[in-house]
Amino acid sequence: MEIVRPTETLRSPVKRRLPIDPYIALLLGTVGLAALLPARGVAADVASGASTAAIAFLFFLYGARLSTREAMGGLRHWRLHLTVLACTFVVFPLLGLAARGLVPALLTQPLYQGLLFLTLVPSTIQSSIAFTSIARGNVPAAICAGSFSSLVGIVVTPLLAAVLLGNSGGGFSADSLLKIVLQLLVPFLAGQLLRRWIGGFVARHKKVLGLVDRGSILLVVYTAFSEGMAQGIWHQVSAPRLGALLLVEAVLLAVMLTLTWYGARALGFDRGDRIAIQFAGSKKSLASGLPMAGVLFGAHASLAVLPLMLFHQMQLMVCAVIAKRRARDPEESPAPQAQVPRPRVRQDGHGAP
Repeated sequence: MEIVRPTETLRSPVKRRLPIDPYIALLLGTVGLAALLPARGVAADVASGASTAAIAFLFFLYGARLSTREAMGGLRHWRLHLTVLACTFVVFPLLGLAARGLVPALLTQPLYQGLLFLTLVPSTIQSSIAFTSIARGNVPAAICAGSFSSLVGIVVTPLLAAVLLGNSGGGFSADSLLKIVLQLLVPFLAGQLLRRWIGGFVARHKKVLGLVDRGSILLVVYTAFSEGMAQGIWHQVSAPRLGALLLVEAVLLAVMLTLTWYGARALGFDRGDRIAIQFAGSKKSLASGLPMAGVLFGAHASLAVLPLMLFHQMQLMVCAVIAKRRARDPEESPAPQAQVPRPRVRQDGHGAP
């Protein structure tokens, strides 16, 4: 089972040594383009419509790529998947709520809302798989855990946003519910229903469709920050506030990496499972979060996605280091087995009666 998330795929060895993920560089370039040449008037309406269509197409592709049969087969490891889901949709949001005490000393209210939204987003898939593989962990478990998280997040993330963000996230009116269903859930289900006929085509052309994914997300970012420019977004974020946000996110990531590793050990998981839990349970998906923010926040999406973009780059850099260190860990000794008495051997070589 595989869902290709181009924004979350590890690059070649040369690119892996770069200080910033190349796709993040493209995203930042798109933000710069929106700052210099924001879409206005008719162009803004066209960009908004194209962004809505792009979000729907993204979730259609996610549905077409997810093998339901294989995903259901992964339910055998239900304790691991529940642990990852709890980290993603319970522990993370609780830490986000605790960060409310940092307003206004460190964070402004809009930045805090973006930080809280970050804690509600599903886990990554592709980078969790790659890091788990590098660290010699349980790769099949990472595949299933990330896929379940993305699937559950289509429903849970908007509901959590409605409860925890309230009116600050655009509210949870009948109109917002309809948008969520039409732009996220319906395309995903359509992709699942049509997977029997288009799954092979999607698999054969995954590189080309990966470019479509990237372009769609870039369009979402451009539209969001164009609308942000009309609202004076850069007048709301000063350099000290941005530095404080990075510090808070670094602490958040460190706490989650620690909890997932030692918490999984306390729950009795072996080394391979703990690695999968750590990498799947401590990350947040840019590919899922950006489209969701566009639906949930509308014109206010620019500040909402800024913490997520920064956290995504941070998690890639930190987890790459951790994965390489885990790869050098000694293998765990197998559980001791009961000693079976060896038969006595006589001089003639026959076992004693």
